Amino acid sequence: MRALARSFAQMARTAEQPGRTVQVPKQPLAEPPLPIHTLGDRVLRTPAKRIGKVDDAVRELVRDMLRSMYTAKGIGLAAPQVGVHKQLLVIDLDPENPASPPLVLINPEIRSFGSGLDSYEEGCLSIPGVYLDVVRPSTVEVNYRDEMGRPRRLKADGLLGRCIQHEMDHLNGVLFVDRVTDELSLNSELQEHGFQRGDVQSIR
Repeated sequence: MRALARSFAQMARTAEQPGRTVQVPKQPLAEPPLPIHTLGDRVLRTPAKRIGKVDDAVRELVRDMLRSMYTAKGIGLAAPQVGVHKQLLVIDLDPENPASPPLVLINPEIRSFGSGLDSYEEGCLSIPGVYLDVVRPSTVEVNYRDEMGRPRRLKADGLLGRCIQHEMDHLNGVLFVDRVTDELSLNSELQEHGFQRGDVQSIR
């Protein structure tokens, strides 16, 4: 998920703040270690598989995903976006703060949604330049494993809750444009940025 101008207007409340150990410098690189696939690439539509063992190879993948995300100036990235079909997300709502650790979610599962709905503008590193409003539940509770393989539970609202839902969609081959209901704005934004409407798989 790409950082937006209003990114820090809504911050998330979490049920707990788990220990996190995987961090990399937050400076952009000349080239990302993992290229980010864009709308139209079939790899984005392939469902991700659960990670059986959280080991050093997974943690190195986390580091490469973080380096790629920071280089692309995003706040969230899912493994399928870099062509890896594993249930893995990285999120950092404060990419300008070196002291703020990223959040790593492995094998995330939605436990519950809140009853309220919110509409908010989203963007995506896999659809650069396109920003459109998406309606999602305002609160989400998720079970996952952290980068050390420890089971965690997180309840989030605001930007973090939305970012988690956005990135988890990628694990099922769903992109945020699939959830856009404003057809006129969708078609206009896609055309302006060189994407094809036929690559959108609308969810109704």
